[in-house]
Amino acid sequence: MDYATLGSSGLVVSRLVLGMMSYGDHSSRAWHLDLDAARPIVRHAVEAGVTAFDTADMYDRGASEEVTGALLRELFASRDDYVVATKVYYPMSDRPGDAGLSRKHVLAAADASLRRLGTDHIDLYQIHRWDYTTPIGETMEALDSLVRAGKVRYLGASSMFAWQLAKAQQVAERHGWHRFVSMQNHYNLAYREEEREMLPCCLDQGVGVLPYSPLARGLLTGTRRREGGGTTARSANDPAAGTAYGAEDFDVVDALCEVARELARPPAQVALAWLRSRPGVIAPIVGATRLAHLEDAISALDLALDDDVVARLEAPYRPHAVSGPELPPREPR
Repeated sequence: MDYATLGSSGLVVSRLVLGMMSYGDHSSRAWHLDLDAARPIVRHAVEAGVTAFDTADMYDRGASEEVTGALLRELFASRDDYVVATKVYYPMSDRPGDAGLSRKHVLAAADASLRRLGTDHIDLYQIHRWDYTTPIGETMEALDSLVRAGKVRYLGASSMFAWQLAKAQQVAERHGWHRFVSMQNHYNLAYREEEREMLPCCLDQGVGVLPYSPLARGLLTGTRRREGGGTTARSANDPAAGTAYGAEDFDVVDALCEVARELARPPAQVALAWLRSRPGVIAPIVGATRLAHLEDAISALDLALDDDVVARLEAPYRPHAVSGPELPPREPR
């Protein structure tokens, strides 16, 4: 396993992050794994040298954080041996105010995440989306207070527009508050819109990139069909994939599979190797519900692609509508 510092910070993370979204309450999604089912996968990741784990409070309304915390306490000898990341923004109940990035919710949500994770600090605390109803200064001040209180070590952001990241960084710098050190964004071989503005912004600001959905919800593993659905439990029951990817993306899949055959590697390994080589990318966040998923991700770490192969993989790409950042709510007319 290779390791790198996250952006311009001193936080060291493994070059592969294990996404914990699939672990929690099996009854909520057919492809979710409970604690006992997740244990061998997480153990294998730890034995392979993975030290960074990503979850969010809204994944199974906290169940993912509980499983994450329990397994990391069990599998690591010391709290200092791993990096746990979680997020805040999405509703945790139907109560008014139990969502968003207000100071009230951010502080309460952090305390709740700490309880579920069973730890006294969060290594990387990320805002899950941009909150159009709360001034960004209020949010950044609240996040800064968590760092100064010792409850959070570093701050990160997730899907947003580049101007929003730049604004947040500028507000924090002006007030002497802690800035974002990472960006968790939607980026893979089939969705490359982040290359237009977000990735250059991250490189300029010293923000490390941790892409989510690196295999395009299974599209880049060859488990999905042009006509819809797929051959795995998730690909056959994942409506979000139908809105994020279309028929034209199978041209990318065809090129990927052709290269994979020539290299005698699974398509997933080739897609991950491409992503890890992109400027600014520190580590993809890989979800795994089978050991084979994790083994593909680990095997991709030693695969280097030459420029001609990269050009062939990228050639079929077609522009997409923005997917990830949320648009502001429409004003009533």
